[in-house]
Amino acid sequence: MELKTQGKNEISRAEISKSFYRKLIILVNKLFFDPLFFWYTASCILIGEALLNILIIKYVSYTEIDWKAYMQEVSGFLNGERDYIKLHGDTGPLVYPAGFVYIYSVLYYFTSGGVNIQRGQFIFAILYLWTQYVVFKIYQSSRKIPPYVLIFLSLSKRIHSIYVLRLFNDCFAMAFLYSCIWAMINRKWKLSCILYSFSLSIKMNVLLFFPAFGLILFKSLGAWKTLFNLLLTIIIQIVLALPFLMEYPKSYFARAFEFSRVFIYKWTVNWKFLDEEIFISRNFASILLLGHVFVLMGFLFKRWCRSDNGVINLLYDGLSGNIKETSKSVTADHIITLMFTSNLIGIIVSRTLHYQFYSWYFHGLPFLLWHCTKLPIFLRCLTLIIIEYCWNVYPSTMESSLTLLFFHLIVLINLWIGDAEGERVKFNEKQE
Repeated sequence: MELKTQGKNEISRAEISKSFYRKLIILVNKLFFDPLFFWYTASCILIGEALLNILIIKYVSYTEIDWKAYMQEVSGFLNGERDYIKLHGDTGPLVYPAGFVYIYSVLYYFTSGGVNIQRGQFIFAILYLWTQYVVFKIYQSSRKIPPYVLIFLSLSKRIHSIYVLRLFNDCFAMAFLYSCIWAMINRKWKLSCILYSFSLSIKMNVLLFFPAFGLILFKSLGAWKTLFNLLLTIIIQIVLALPFLMEYPKSYFARAFEFSRVFIYKWTVNWKFLDEEIFISRNFASILLLGHVFVLMGFLFKRWCRSDNGVINLLYDGLSGNIKETSKSVTADHIITLMFTSNLIGIIVSRTLHYQFYSWYFHGLPFLLWHCTKLPIFLRCLTLIIIEYCWNVYPSTMESSLTLLFFHLIVLINLWIGDAEGERVKFNEKQE
């Protein structure tokens, strides 16, 4: 009897064990693939990210690059200097718009003049988590992105370094930019313009998103409301810059929006397979600009407006105020796809990419690969891995920069032959 009872207990335990593992497998499968479990997966990742950032701050050495220079630049402003030409640090003159000055002035006070770097790192860790949260919200708005893709947004060594070990201003610019995209998805057009302007006031790289940003506004609001919203964006720039414009306007525009600036060849991640003489030449800059315009025009005329019966028809509808049909194409997927694609095009033809610039487009790559291309999953993963590898080669080499360009072009070509517009589903929400 005892042997029989023992045998039954062992069988019962085995069945319980099998049942447990079966349920565990089902749960993991849902966490990875079921959209209904999206925020369970996202929450686990965010908790893990919070712990990881704390560990990085505690145990990985901080490396000084631009933080000290940032503090020196804003200290001049805090001491009453309003001439942008006279605001400078160890790395050179201040070359960012007024929003940067205000944000880093606040950080100056919170970090005791930039001395308490660890406090600054924790502030950037919070910024990192907020950025991840907003990006997750953007991804959730798409019906095509499985939850496991979020994992790729949390594995980058370079991105963690940019945020909590380098404290670059790019992090603030992109936080506002992603918030802008989230506002667009929710049809909050005025708010999106305000957030876009704040982002632009920190760093000019967000201009790479502008072709798609302007087009989406035009499709959604028509010509005249779009013009009003863009004027709002400009007004915010002027208001933020007033302390400088009222005294030294020429100095402000010369430094804050210096489009002719030539970056140092030594630090570039891309184009290292070219000679330095070619890299710094005006002819090369002109070729890149023409290439940028050419590719944008190709996507505008052949890809982004197909559901609107072409650009000419879109212009006619927008100018005449007949936007009921065109606004139907402005879905969440359409907004995200165009914004990320416009930025990627600009990244590919940028005259230089420094290591912190990876934060400009890293968060958009998984979306574009999983949502808009028909590449096998293995190649999507490989593309992300290789691009990450290229950004972690220091200093960059001819091979790493050439490889980076090759895989950038793979993504772009597959966007062209894939879903370049984004899934179109009718919106029921009212226009703002």
